[in-house]
Amino acid sequence: MAGPGDKLADYSTRRDFSRTAEPEGKMHQVRRAGLQFLVQKHAATRLHYDFRLEWNGVLLSWAVTKGPTADPRQKRLAVRTEDHPLDYGDFEGTIPKGEYGGGTVMLWDEGTWLPKGDPDAGLTVGNLKVVLQGHRMRGAWALVRMKPRKGEKRENWLLIKERDALASDEPDGLTATQKVSVRTGRTMNEIARGEKFKPAATKKRDGKRPPFRKVQLATLAETAPEGDDWIHETKFDGYRCLASLGKGGTRLFTRSGNDWTNKFAALDGAFDTLPCASALIDGEVMAARISGTAFSSLQDALNIGDPLVFYAFDLLSLDGADLAKLPQTARREALTKLMAGMPEGGTLRMSQHVQGHGPEVFAAACEAGAEGIISKRCDAPYRGARTKAWRKQKCTKRQEFVVGGLSPSEKRGRPFASLLLGEFGPDGLRYRGRVGTGFTDADFDRLEKTLKARKTSPFIDVPANIARAATWVTPKAVVEIDFAEFTADGHIRHGTYLGLREDKEAATVTIEQPETDSPVVAGVKISNPDRRVFGDAGFTKLDVARYYERAGERLTEIAGHRPLSLLRCPGGLEEACFFQKHGHGAMPAALQRIAIEESNGETADYLYATRAESFVAAAQMGTVEFHIQGARTDRLDRPDRLVFDLDPDEGLGWDDVRQTALDLRGWLSDLALESGAMVTGGKGVHVWVPLRRTQGWDAVRGFAKTLAHVLEEKEPKRFTASMSKARRKGRIFIDWLRNERGATAVAPWSLRARAGAPVAVPVGWDELANLKGAATFTLTNIDTRLAAPCPYLKQANSLHTLDADTATRLQDWIDS
Repeated sequence: MAGPGDKLADYSTRRDFSRTAEPEGKMHQVRRAGLQFLVQKHAATRLHYDFRLEWNGVLLSWAVTKGPTADPRQKRLAVRTEDHPLDYGDFEGTIPKGEYGGGTVMLWDEGTWLPKGDPDAGLTVGNLKVVLQGHRMRGAWALVRMKPRKGEKRENWLLIKERDALASDEPDGLTATQKVSVRTGRTMNEIARGEKFKPAATKKRDGKRPPFRKVQLATLAETAPEGDDWIHETKFDGYRCLASLGKGGTRLFTRSGNDWTNKFAALDGAFDTLPCASALIDGEVMAARISGTAFSSLQDALNIGDPLVFYAFDLLSLDGADLAKLPQTARREALTKLMAGMPEGGTLRMSQHVQGHGPEVFAAACEAGAEGIISKRCDAPYRGARTKAWRKQKCTKRQEFVVGGLSPSEKRGRPFASLLLGEFGPDGLRYRGRVGTGFTDADFDRLEKTLKARKTSPFIDVPANIARAATWVTPKAVVEIDFAEFTADGHIRHGTYLGLREDKEAATVTIEQPETDSPVVAGVKISNPDRRVFGDAGFTKLDVARYYERAGERLTEIAGHRPLSLLRCPGGLEEACFFQKHGHGAMPAALQRIAIEESNGETADYLYATRAESFVAAAQMGTVEFHIQGARTDRLDRPDRLVFDLDPDEGLGWDDVRQTALDLRGWLSDLALESGAMVTGGKGVHVWVPLRRTQGWDAVRGFAKTLAHVLEEKEPKRFTASMSKARRKGRIFIDWLRNERGATAVAPWSLRARAGAPVAVPVGWDELANLKGAATFTLTNIDTRLAAPCPYLKQANSLHTLDADTATRLQDWIDS
């Protein structure tokens, strides 16, 4: 054998490369992922199979005299030979007679391999364990070195198939049935005669590989649906996975879009024989061998390189055609046809289903110890979201939680007694209890490597007796827990650790509750209550409805009996939002209608609110923001509020806006007009004046326009009265246009359709001077504000009149 300084010296000295077509001995870069393995059928002096593993830049090589067998009872002699270059993996042909190893060579199998343990240590002690992912040799194998006999110079090893799901009881099943090249489809005689390759036998995929798409998720339900319009499958306890097949090879994605092709390397080659140019297959990755729970077995398999299996249950595209819009049954039929001929019990498997009899299927699954079932509507298309067309029923309570801390252990050798668990809500990480059972030694090792210590608690609150001795960790690790129930204070009872969920982000972990009847808020039934409206902050449609119920009295006092414009976001902020002011028939009856003559002379129905239920009903229709006109429905021709919207250019900060508001308050006071302020939840401030309803729109609009233009003339570098973007650069736009008939301004106490779920809130002048921004108030902290007196209502009692005296004061102020 060659020394460590020149691993290919033996290989090179044995060959005359002017006579043989074998590649010259050149070292390659050492790598630890994507390691190749191959087997070459070699008709030399004696027929044998050369078994080769890539390691440290070369191919470790053994000559297996009788060929490999998948029968664990058989032990095949494997004689260690010289290391070969990696380029040898492409060699197939005939070595001339008289040359070393003269005879025909066939590339009989190829793929990748994973080590089980440290390969260098295994080679040293003579016990090398590997997981093979080839076309023919798959699963766990072992190479065991035999004790040398006296005077014996060669290294004799045994190649043994380990017992796993891919083992066989046929001693010569592999070599007897696989007689052509895995790459060229030629027999040994055809290779010896130099016949042309047969690439059709191993046609490579040439279709465009489909991109990742969001997976469909199931809604948790208490009971399984009945009827033949549903199919039911076992709920797998593994990692959701999208397999994208096409030109360039197969890529494997987690449910969140992470490329885990390397992590799932044990599935390499599993999809190669599917008859398609391209495909996108939805399924679940599981451990091939289950010991304990399925999920913990998967964790162990990924850690040590044990074989995996892929259960396919949906087909989203095939050969460039998008199948997602087809019904479930049509996609299932196409998947069944694609999977036809795949060996039963192989690495790639088809998920089984039952049509109808949902309750009976669920009961049988629970009795068999399964996690639960997934029920799917037969006529439903595939949607990349959580829908009711897919429902899941769990046999036990299982949830994902985020680890935020550890309780210390008094047992020697145990790194912690329990994990402190939580879930992210709108207000931060909520404590949900602890779990101290279900851990193996491997789990402790894995968690110790994953959890990162921090000095402060990441939780909103933790019981004092637990927090006192806790060690805090960065809340990024997600774990799956099986438990009996939630206690009255929302903590898990009798929890058992199942494993780490490396495929899920901590920020996405929320507590799933079974789908029940729609919740009722202020007498309004809220559909799709869990739909995310503010995705970044985690607030749902139900959260929005409940806020408008709490703020309903305030809103009614200020925005009630005013024509409204609604900013609706039915799919949440991440999808399209639009304004609506007309009361067409689809809007709920809790919103009143009023006929208003528009500028074109035609009459249209407008919406207005009279009670908290009105605002909640609008929220049920996807409304996020409420914008109000400056007059009430009983006197639409007489405005009762004057509004200046201070809108800063992008380059200006909060200090500039706040100072402008304070200055504007002073200038209005000079005119005997006492004003109020409202932070908008965006970047600006509204300065407003309550009016007696004695003047029409022309007078109010004229006053606002005059004042805004005077301020622009007095300080042109600071203000603009024009809405032109070009005129705003470096200035604050004093928007007086809110004071026209039919114009609207955002209502006090309205949510804003912006990141973080801010709220437009009236503030006192002294308070404004100390605020840090216009978006200080959000759904997270608004309840404290609602409990305090409202500055707007106090200010609204001081009504002002825009009359001749006001005009005189304005002229004097201008002249001064």
